[in-house]
Amino acid sequence: MVKLALGSLGDSFSATSLKSYLAEFIATLLFVFAGVGSAVAYGKLTADAALDPAGLVAVALAHALALFVGVSMAANISGGHLNPAVTFGLAVGGHVTVITGFFYWVAQLLGSVVACFLLKFVTSAEVIPTHGVASGMGQIQGG
Repeated sequence: MVKLALGSLGDSFSATSLKSYLAEFIATLLFVFAGVGSAVAYGKLTADAALDPAGLVAVALAHALALFVGVSMAANISGGHLNPAVTFGLAVGGHVTVITGFFYWVAQLLGSVVACFLLKFVTSAEVIPTHGVASGMGQIQGG
């Protein structure tokens, strides 16, 4: 059952709310920086070789630990969403107002964008890895 609550701008700009937005920004920045940074580091260490099972586990563990740290850091301040989909679900469920949810989204998306810019700067514009279909598969089969 959808229980949307619009909320007010006054509540969304209180000191507590601004602290929550900052916590979401920093936690999401940390998560994306560590997660994507681990994939960049793996590519650099293996000279862009294919991702083997050990490398996949290492990158997945880096993501998991970064998520754990981000949620632990922001849980008491903002709830530790770190994901616009989680914020959307909480807004639809009535646990977060729509206006506050929107500002959470802005903070989370800005955090991820800033993390990618920081990675570009720190890694000297190293290529950020992307995912695609396996060799021998067409777009229709894999996409």
